[in-house]
Amino acid sequence: MATYDVIVIGAGPGGYVCAIRASQLGMKVAMVEKRSKFGGTCLNVGCIPSKALLHASELYEEAGHSFATMGIEVKPKLDLEKMLAFKDEAVKGNTDGVAFLMRKNKVDHFHGTGRILSAGKVEVTFINGEKQVVDGTSIVIATGSGVAQLPGIEIDEKTIVSSTGALSLEKVPKRMVVIGAGVIGLELGSVWRRLGAEVTVVEFLDRILPGTDSEVAKQLQRILGKQGIAFKLGHRVTGVKRNGAAHAVTIEPSQGGEAETLAADVVLVAIGRVPCTEGLGLSEAGVETDKRGRVVVDGHYRTNVPGIYAIGDVIEGPMLAHKAEEEGVAVAEILAGQAGHVNYGVIPAVIYTAPEVASVGNSEDELKAAGVAYNVGKFPFTANGRAKANQQTEGFVKILADAKTDRVLGVHIIGVNASELIAEGAVLMEFGGSAEDLARTCHAHPTLSEAVKEAALAVDKRAVHF
Repeated sequence: MATYDVIVIGAGPGGYVCAIRASQLGMKVAMVEKRSKFGGTCLNVGCIPSKALLHASELYEEAGHSFATMGIEVKPKLDLEKMLAFKDEAVKGNTDGVAFLMRKNKVDHFHGTGRILSAGKVEVTFINGEKQVVDGTSIVIATGSGVAQLPGIEIDEKTIVSSTGALSLEKVPKRMVVIGAGVIGLELGSVWRRLGAEVTVVEFLDRILPGTDSEVAKQLQRILGKQGIAFKLGHRVTGVKRNGAAHAVTIEPSQGGEAETLAADVVLVAIGRVPCTEGLGLSEAGVETDKRGRVVVDGHYRTNVPGIYAIGDVIEGPMLAHKAEEEGVAVAEILAGQAGHVNYGVIPAVIYTAPEVASVGNSEDELKAAGVAYNVGKFPFTANGRAKANQQTEGFVKILADAKTDRVLGVHIIGVNASELIAEGAVLMEFGGSAEDLARTCHAHPTLSEAVKEAALAVDKRAVHF
């Protein structure tokens, strides 16, 4: 059996990108993946299928409510089975694409569960129970994350579901209770609300989207409320009991108070994610983990055991597919003797609701807490020509710049296509650009991106169209 230069455990965005980059750099690479398909949570039951359903449900909603204002008279009819098939086709296209990339880059793959025996040795247990030891110079742990459980509430993926079950409901529930007002809860809650469910979101904190710029979060909550999503903020779920064909969800104020009961046909538990490290043999191999179960690494993704590295959701930092990809590239380049690096100050984040929310860099809340002097430039989409023409005027662009140097410290967008618009802010910040640099860059007209330019102009209080 050949000895590999790198053994990557986990074929999610971080793992498969790491494997490809390592192969490009001339290394002999093995990939160990417990799923039958590549792509990890993201491609199989996360980013890709959820975005397919978000896209389809948004078009369904537009056809039923917005088309008529443009002179298009239609009466949309939901075929949920076909919509779910559309979602599955998106998954297949992406996972098949990664499988092709593995073959193209000559990455050997082992479809089984990996367990680290020691530095340089990974035991793979195949689905038939057979085992094989794979030898390698370096091991990269990229096993991702799984659904966080709520004590006392058993997920059956039928009527009490995680994000996985919420992607494949057999029918539209009349009433859905979402536990958790984070990204996953709001995105999947939006899908089923558009398709006809009455959605109530219960959140322990007194706000939605903790960690997001508070002004943006308040605006999104207002918009989602107008769309029909109800919120119970500052409440915790104390129990879920079956009540006939439905469930009785008991909630009470987080700070104590009178309990109340919500009826739900489906309960979505979306309280976060936890690193997948169980069964990896980390403690036996001597690999250090922190109190949250994450693998402890240094600035070069090295664990305390020589030859063992970790990236993605299993280490500290935002649990984002693109963050894991960047780390996958960085660690592969480090193993090749290059200067792999990730700029964690410029990792964009996106919430794919309607409208979308996207951000990069610091929020106002963070700058205030750090005592940083900054200037703010804001521009609403109500004043943008393209947005007005398309009747998509919800939201705004906000740019935060250092008060002394004008260097952009953060960009926050709530509005249509925010997920695409945020890339301009990321590129600017990657090169240390100023608000003035952005303001003096010519933007095509009419485009939504002009709102970004105008927000940059507004930092110096000279927006033209508002």
